[in-house]
Amino acid sequence: QDPNSSFVRYGLAQALASAGQFKEAVAQYQELLSRDPLYVAAYFHGGQTLEKLGDVDAARQMYVTGLDACVQKGDMHTR
Repeated sequence: QDPNSSFVRYGLAQALASAGQFKEAVAQYQELLSRDPLYVAAYFHGGQTLEKLGDVDAARQMYVTGLDACVQKGDMHTR
Protein backbone atom coordinates (compact mmCIF):
# COMPACT_ATOMS: atom_id res chain seq x y z
CA GLN A 1 0.00 0.00 0.00
CA ASP A 2 2.98 2.31 0.49
CA PRO A 3 5.67 1.66 -2.13
CA ASN A 4 7.73 4.52 -0.69
CA SER A 5 8.05 2.89 2.72
CA SER A 6 11.52 1.46 3.28
CA PHE A 7 10.19 -0.95 5.88
CA VAL A 8 7.51 -2.28 3.53
CA ARG A 9 9.95 -2.67 0.62
CA TYR A 10 12.42 -4.45 2.94
CA GLY A 11 9.63 -6.80 4.03
CA LEU A 12 8.76 -7.51 0.41
CA ALA A 13 12.39 -8.30 -0.39
CA GLN A 14 12.61 -10.59 2.63
CA ALA A 15 9.41 -12.41 1.64
CA LEU A 16 10.65 -12.89 -1.92
CA ALA A 17 13.99 -14.25 -0.68
CA SER A 18 12.21 -16.62 1.71
CA ALA A 19 10.12 -17.87 -1.22
CA GLY A 20 13.27 -18.58 -3.24
CA GLN A 21 12.62 -15.74 -5.68
CA PHE A 22 16.17 -14.46 -5.36
CA LYS A 23 16.38 -12.28 -8.49
CA GLU A 24 13.17 -10.50 -7.55
CA ALA A 25 14.39 -10.08 -3.97
CA VAL A 26 17.68 -8.55 -5.11
CA ALA A 27 15.77 -6.11 -7.30
CA GLN A 28 13.74 -5.01 -4.27
CA TYR A 29 16.83 -4.64 -2.06
CA GLN A 30 18.48 -2.55 -4.78
CA GLU A 31 15.39 -0.38 -5.21
CA LEU A 32 15.20 0.11 -1.45
CA LEU A 33 18.86 1.09 -1.23
CA SER A 34 18.55 3.51 -4.15
CA ARG A 35 15.80 5.30 -2.21
CA ASP A 36 17.21 4.87 1.30
CA PRO A 37 20.98 4.20 1.18
CA LEU A 38 21.27 4.10 4.97
CA TYR A 39 18.82 1.20 5.43
CA VAL A 40 21.77 -0.90 6.51
CA ALA A 41 20.04 -4.24 7.07
CA ALA A 42 19.27 -4.40 3.35
CA TYR A 43 22.97 -4.58 2.50
CA PHE A 44 23.50 -7.70 4.61
CA HIS A 45 20.39 -9.52 3.43
CA GLY A 46 20.86 -8.33 -0.14
CA GLY A 47 24.41 -9.66 -0.06
CA GLN A 48 23.23 -13.01 1.26
CA THR A 49 20.67 -13.20 -1.52
CA LEU A 50 23.30 -12.40 -4.14
CA GLU A 51 25.43 -15.21 -2.72
CA LYS A 52 22.49 -17.60 -3.16
CA LEU A 53 22.42 -16.54 -6.82
CA GLY A 54 26.13 -17.34 -7.05
CA ASP A 55 27.15 -13.72 -7.63
CA VAL A 56 29.90 -13.54 -5.02
CA ASP A 57 31.51 -10.40 -6.46
CA ALA A 58 28.26 -8.43 -6.34
CA ALA A 59 27.61 -9.75 -2.81
CA ARG A 60 31.07 -8.63 -1.70
CA GLN A 61 30.46 -5.17 -3.14
CA MET A 62 27.11 -4.93 -1.38
CA TYR A 63 28.71 -5.90 1.94
CA VAL A 64 31.51 -3.34 1.52
CA THR A 65 29.04 -0.61 0.62
CA GLY A 66 26.94 -1.65 3.61
CA LEU A 67 29.91 -1.34 5.95
CA ASP A 68 30.46 2.21 4.70
CA ALA A 69 26.76 2.98 5.21
CA CYS A 70 26.95 1.67 8.78
CA VAL A 71 29.85 4.01 9.54
CA GLN A 72 28.05 6.92 7.90
CA LYS A 73 24.90 6.19 9.92
CA GLY A 74 26.90 5.60 13.12
CA ASP A 75 25.47 2.07 13.48
CA MET A 76 28.42 0.15 14.84
CA HIS A 77 26.22 -2.67 16.12
CA THR A 78 25.10 -3.55 12.60
CA ARG A 79 28.60 -2.98 11.23
